[in-house]
Amino acid sequence: MEAFGRTNAAAEIPTEPGASRPIGGRELLRAVETVSCVIRDPAAKLRFIRRALARYRRLQRLIRHVPFASLRKALERRMGLQDLPLLTGDPLGTSGPVRRAVSPALVLSAALLAAVVGIVAFAALRPSRDIGPVVAAAAAMVAAPAPAPVANADPPVLPSVGVSPAAIWQVEKGAGWEQYSNGLRIDTGSSVRGDPRRYRVFTLDGRFEDPVYRRPVGILFHTSESDVWPLEEGFNEKLRTSTMRLLRYVARERLYHYLVDRFGRVYRVVEEESKANHAGHSVWMDQDKVYLNLNHAFLGVSFETRWEGGRALPITQAQFAAGRSLADYLRQQWGISSGMCVVHGLTSVNPRKHLIGHHLDWARGFPFEAFGLPDQYRRPDPSVALFGFEYDEDFLKVLGEPWEGVRSAERLLEQEAVQRKRTVQEVRGEKQGLYDRWILEQAEEEASGASRQAEQSPPRGESGG
Repeated sequence: MEAFGRTNAAAEIPTEPGASRPIGGRELLRAVETVSCVIRDPAAKLRFIRRALARYRRLQRLIRHVPFASLRKALERRMGLQDLPLLTGDPLGTSGPVRRAVSPALVLSAALLAAVVGIVAFAALRPSRDIGPVVAAAAAMVAAPAPAPVANADPPVLPSVGVSPAAIWQVEKGAGWEQYSNGLRIDTGSSVRGDPRRYRVFTLDGRFEDPVYRRPVGILFHTSESDVWPLEEGFNEKLRTSTMRLLRYVARERLYHYLVDRFGRVYRVVEEESKANHAGHSVWMDQDKVYLNLNHAFLGVSFETRWEGGRALPITQAQFAAGRSLADYLRQQWGISSGMCVVHGLTSVNPRKHLIGHHLDWARGFPFEAFGLPDQYRRPDPSVALFGFEYDEDFLKVLGEPWEGVRSAERLLEQEAVQRKRTVQEVRGEKQGLYDRWILEQAEEEASGASRQAEQSPPRGESGG
């Protein structure tokens, strides 16, 4: 399966004139790989690698100014800057658990060597100048503790270069396609119309809001769980035919609004103004509004892939780039807040057994921060906190441990039980009863609304205008 992404650092490492391969060393490689393995955020990891390579270039330029070839060779040997192979770390966060820890001695040694190179180069270039301040600065640098790498020191951003448009607009369109200013291209040739959107919302005080909403307020990310062939040229025909087969099935069943295939092509399947059958029984909330069964309220975006437990990011680089552009477009188009962009696995429930995780696609591993979104895995789970839902052994067989938001919600239940002088199970039972009443009320309202809509629709054979 194609990994989320790899950066070929060889293209960024300078070479000596006439050299056939990059110069450098195994120690630098190990240091960069070791630190980058600790960084889980894709954008932060890529920034670290780029900065490390930039520092490497500066050191190389300094070494070239050292006047004696024997000294240059000794410095290169000591710094391990010979025979640098290709960078094999995963700069976009798809590697498994960290297997090595950063060696403090290695970090301090690198700082000391950088200081020595700087001093020697400075003396060689400007021999008449007093280098006392430079020595003092080098000593202070070596004495200072090496800073630990921080995974999320900066706000999450999509690694990119160049100019980004201030807004997203449709640049042009043709028969079966649309092009947008952020690079998004949508294939519209397979789009179909679904049932009209129509839903109401609960509030935390138990009211069923009067307004009937007809616009989407959220995005729900899915995996297709369909056939996935290796991303290799020899499987090109199977890759294309499996995508077309999936697209026909999704359109026939009106499952998702958008499908993103392995090559990053974006297909509009169900029109955005219509409901798609993607969410099933599900729960999410925003501020004081509670949404039950998200088919009407959320847009469904599915990646053609298999989640397979989320131990590695299962989408390709092309899918990531296209999915991010699509999410940005949908959020601007419909005014969707970041807190209303979530994944299927965090919302799906079994209403009869009051269990979370009925479907588990993206129950872990979705790159929220790389999409410019808050990490919803850390948010207290509404199904648990509001409705007392639990999980079973089948859930644990897949995940091993619930996501952090489930634990946070369980702590809230325990605190409420203490305050009310009740057991946790008693509090859970009351909240599950509340869910049962709300879901019944919603079903009755939807049936009534569907009946009224049918009465207003023109009889068959007559034009609807």
